[in-house]
Amino acid sequence: MEPVDDVGGGTTADGDDVSWIAVAPASAIPPGDYATVEVDGALVAVFNVDGEYFAIEDVCTHDGGGLAGGVVENHEVVCPRHGARFSLRSGAALTPPAYEAVRRYETRVVDGRVEVRGE
Repeated sequence: MEPVDDVGGGTTADGDDVSWIAVAPASAIPPGDYATVEVDGALVAVFNVDGEYFAIEDVCTHDGGGLAGGVVENHEVVCPRHGARFSLRSGAALTPPAYEAVRRYETRVVDGRVEVRGE
């Protein structure tokens, strides 16, 4: 899926500025699928797991390869290159050869569009 360049912004209840990046219409990322988007200069993979959206930086901490397109099982993505597993819920590295976590991003669905929170 192609990245989407729409950028939204807002303010939290305590006044902090937040930046939400529109990824795609929710209907364009069906369960079991993913999309990618650039967030603050990093490539981010957004996965739909049974209607729940998770976003992590699209880079394996073992060798720098992409995680998008890897098999997703039980809220974990398997790196397609060497089989390291990462939690989609936390970004934690779960199996070797990766030992460092990947960055996790907040997601939300607003007006039918999946969005990822930037910094």
